Amino acid sequence: MTTHATVSSHIETTDALSRLYLFLAQAMDRGLGEAGRVNGGDSELDANLAEARSAALELLSVNRVVRDKVEAECNRIRSLVEACRKGGASQMTLLEALKAERGIVKQKTMVLSDLLAVFRAA
Repeated sequence: MTTHATVSSHIETTDALSRLYLFLAQAMDRGLGEAGRVNGGDSELDANLAEARSAALELLSVNRVVRDKVEAECNRIRSLVEACRKGGASQMTLLEALKAERGIVKQKTMVLSDLLAVFRAA
């Protein structure tokens, strides 16, 4: 693989992960907001998230360990968001768990954004 092709591949993968985490963050923000919990999901956001997830997981198929970690994270976040939307007795515990995940996703999004800028400048 040439250097240009390698950089292009890294840009594509980093961009896909960045998009995925952006949409995950938006879904979590809706789960954390009172209106999002009451009104439920947004079909456009859900479609964008599904598309970004599929694209990222396809690009990560070259490394099963990383792919599985990202897939597990997506599943965990989706489950938390859905549980928060449904409410229930453990609502505060769910919201705290979702806030913790949101902090992690925020950090990953910032790192991926910086990395993407470096790759594009190369």
